[in-house]
Parts: sequence; C-alpha cells; structure tokens
Amino acid sequence: MDNELTFEIPKITLDLEDGEKVSCEIIALFEAGDKDYIALYPEKDVEDGEVLIYRYDVNEDGTPDLANIESDEEFELVAQAFDELQDEWEEEFDEEDEEVEE
Repeated sequence: MDNELTFEIPKITLDLEDGEKVSCEIIALFEAGDKDYIALYPEKDVEDGEVLIYRYDVNEDGTPDLANIESDEEFELVAQAFDELQDEWEEEFDEEDEEVEE
C-alpha cells in the first residue's frame, strides 16, 4: 500500500475594483518592517510565476483586510522580505532533498 501525503492549500477570493473575482492560493503570510503581508498565487490568467502581494490585517470582526502597497519604498521592502522567504524555502527543500538521497 502506498503512503500518500495530501493537503489542501488555503485559498482566498479577491473582489477586484472592476468587479472581477480572482481565486488565489495563499502562499504565505509574512512580516516586513512593522506590517504584515500576504502572498497570493492566482489560479488562472496570470503570467508564469506571478505572485500578488498585499498588506494584510485582520478587522475587529475577524475578517481579513487586504490593502495595496502604496509606495515604491514599501514595495522594495516587501519584495526583499518575500525574496528572503523564498530563499529560506529553497534551502529547506534542498536540505530535505539531500536527506532523501542519503
């Protein structure tokens, strides 16, 4: 009998300003500076590897609140933090891959 690991990737639906709805997989919640951000991967109609990143907060009623990144400085800070997060994932994946090969 094969052991198979399965899990559900959390998803969120964005309601865009033009009325379009976009379903996205949640990649990560992370901190940059003194704010929280969410990285999303749209399920369709995107360029290969495109990731959407928004400022993330939780309202008093417990619902998530997403806001656009408003400045170039904030974007640079968030992009660097997300790149570092991806580097950490890659290192962890490489370590796990080496352990499997041994």
